[in-house]
Amino acid sequence: MSLDKAKLCDSLLNWLQTFQVPSCTSKQDLMSGVAIAHVLHRIDPSWFNEAWLGRIKEESEANWRLKVSNLKKILQSMLEYYHDVLGHQVADLHLPDINLIGEFGDVTELGKLVQLVLGCAVSCEKKQEQIQQIMTLEESVQHVVMTAIQELLAKEPTVPGSPETYGDFDYQSRKYYFLSEEVEAKEDLGQHCRDLEHQLAAVLEEKSSLQVETQSLREKLSLSDPQDASTTITGKKLLLLQSQMEQLQEENYRLENSRDDMRVQGEILERDVLDLTQRNDELTSLAQEAQSLKDEMDILRHSSDRVSRLEALVETYKHKLEDLGDLRRQVRLLEERNTVYMQRTCELEEELRRANSVRTQLDTYKRQVHELHTKHSSEALKAEKWQFEYKNLQDKYDALLKEKERLISERDTLRETNDELRCAQVQQKGLNQPGGLCEDSGTVGNLASEMMPTEFKETVVRLQSENKMLCVQEESYRQRLVAVQGQLEESQRSQNTLETQNRLNQQQISELRSQVEDLQKALQEQGSKAEDAISSLLKKKLEEHLEKLHEAHSDLQKKREVIDDLEPKADGNMAKKIDELQEILKKKDEDMKLMEQRYKRYVEKARTVIKTLDPKQPPLTVSPDVQALKNQLTERDRKIQHLEHDCEKSRSRHDQEEKLIISAWYNMVRYGPASEGGGRAVWSVQPGPVLLGPAEAVHPRQEKPRSPPPAQIRHINSGGGCENEAKHCLYLSVHFFRTPTLTALMPSRLGVL
Repeated sequence: MSLDKAKLCDSLLNWLQTFQVPSCTSKQDLMSGVAIAHVLHRIDPSWFNEAWLGRIKEESEANWRLKVSNLKKILQSMLEYYHDVLGHQVADLHLPDINLIGEFGDVTELGKLVQLVLGCAVSCEKKQEQIQQIMTLEESVQHVVMTAIQELLAKEPTVPGSPETYGDFDYQSRKYYFLSEEVEAKEDLGQHCRDLEHQLAAVLEEKSSLQVETQSLREKLSLSDPQDASTTITGKKLLLLQSQMEQLQEENYRLENSRDDMRVQGEILERDVLDLTQRNDELTSLAQEAQSLKDEMDILRHSSDRVSRLEALVETYKHKLEDLGDLRRQVRLLEERNTVYMQRTCELEEELRRANSVRTQLDTYKRQVHELHTKHSSEALKAEKWQFEYKNLQDKYDALLKEKERLISERDTLRETNDELRCAQVQQKGLNQPGGLCEDSGTVGNLASEMMPTEFKETVVRLQSENKMLCVQEESYRQRLVAVQGQLEESQRSQNTLETQNRLNQQQISELRSQVEDLQKALQEQGSKAEDAISSLLKKKLEEHLEKLHEAHSDLQKKREVIDDLEPKADGNMAKKIDELQEILKKKDEDMKLMEQRYKRYVEKARTVIKTLDPKQPPLTVSPDVQALKNQLTERDRKIQHLEHDCEKSRSRHDQEEKLIISAWYNMVRYGPASEGGGRAVWSVQPGPVLLGPAEAVHPRQEKPRSPPPAQIRHINSGGGCENEAKHCLYLSVHFFRTPTLTALMPSRLGVL
């Protein structure tokens, strides 16, 4: 039964509107293909994905060619979906004409296209949802949609051997096609028969159960009272069951008839299968004969080709025999030449063996020289390391000896002061004996302490507290000194490594100089044979030498900067190390001067050689790079001389400070115990400037010397004797020349006081 495609298109438009896609209100909206593409995307997003949807042109309502292009893409994708995903083949009857839809707006062809979309919807993975969505439509629309689905999914009757179906196939392929088609149809019919038998068995079982139930209901009805209210309900149920039973009987009758028809069709198909098997056997025998004939034809063709090739070879051999005489004469000449060449090759092989032996010896010598160079450099590094460690140990040993001497001198001074204090105590006891001979030593000490002036007591207490503070500061300064010494050792290690590298660079420079000398000798020996080549080589060597010299200067400048950074700012214990560093700088300056002199000599030699090689060439002018390097060297020399001058000044000033401090301190220690009460009042001066803070001890040279207050000077000068002079000198030296040496000596000396 064929549907009216225009009516079908109207009903399917109502179905498409349930997808709620844009621009799906009329048939004209469907002709552009955009709404249909969106519906297909809703049906199966995995196949009709976003990339496929992006290929549909939405600006195609005014251009019928774009409409046709969109509809072709949609139809092609649906056919591939039917074939690859659903496994169905769409008949030609259901294929729409895209050109009629796009150009003329044919509703019939549009109905065919939308019918294919409906088939995709009811056969996809989400077909249950699509069927439920169809069931929500009106009954008339549902009827049309279901009829369209049945028409689309129904199989077409095919006529075996018709020319429309099989076109230009030959007879043999047609027979194979018929056979495969009939076998598939037989299998489908057998499966359908089995399904119908199962359905019939299920219906019979249901029928028997319903009969039993009706029989039981009838018995109950006959036994029950007709006036009972429940009889009406059972009667209604009985009527319903009777109607269902009649329907099932009709369906059973219909299924039995269809089963008989299927059995008849199965017998007919079995006969057809037997006939087709016989035909297939005949066709296979004919195919085997045809294949054997084809094989014989291939063999004959191959043999004919081989015969033609052999004939051509015979012709070529004839021509070659004609040329054989000439070739023999040429072979004789070539054999004579070959003997000569063999003798020459033997001689060359002997020379090559000699050269290889000499080359191997040369390679071994080069390898040995390289190994010796590496060993020499490693041993030099080790020697520098041990020398550096030896210097460190020697410095530590000298420091320990000085510390030992200082401790011995302190011990002697402490003994002297102890003896003097004992003598003073004995004298005090002798003076206090007439007042109370019977009192013990404890009372004498109490009276002496009571007789002491309050100012002296305050100064003693203050000096003790300051002594403790200075002891704490001394510990912190010693820790800082240890850290600074560690940094200095690390800097010395780096300096030694830099010196070794400098030494290696000097060795390389010396090697380059020797190469330059060798080149000069070679130039003198060769003479005027290769003037241009030698001059170019000499210029290259000079440029390399200048680069090496520039690198050496840069390395030396870096080393000087490292030495300047590592130079201690204000520590008296590092004076010797500063002297050593300055000596090293002087040595390096001397080395630099020697290198400059040698460089000048080499440049002069190069100029003389160039003049001898090319006397017509004008004398070379100094390049701007060389002049800039010389200017940099002179500026660096000036800076170094200025720094050395400043260092000498600071060293002389430092020596004067230490001499003044030591002389003042020893004078104070020497004449301090002989003074008595009147002179001791001098210590009532304000002790603030004497105690140095940590910042003043670490950076003493950054401050300008300040003059002490006049009141303090007058108060110091008010005392008498050598003690006052010594203390005055000490105060001035502390106030004017604040150095770490005083901060290191003050705690131990104040303990004596």
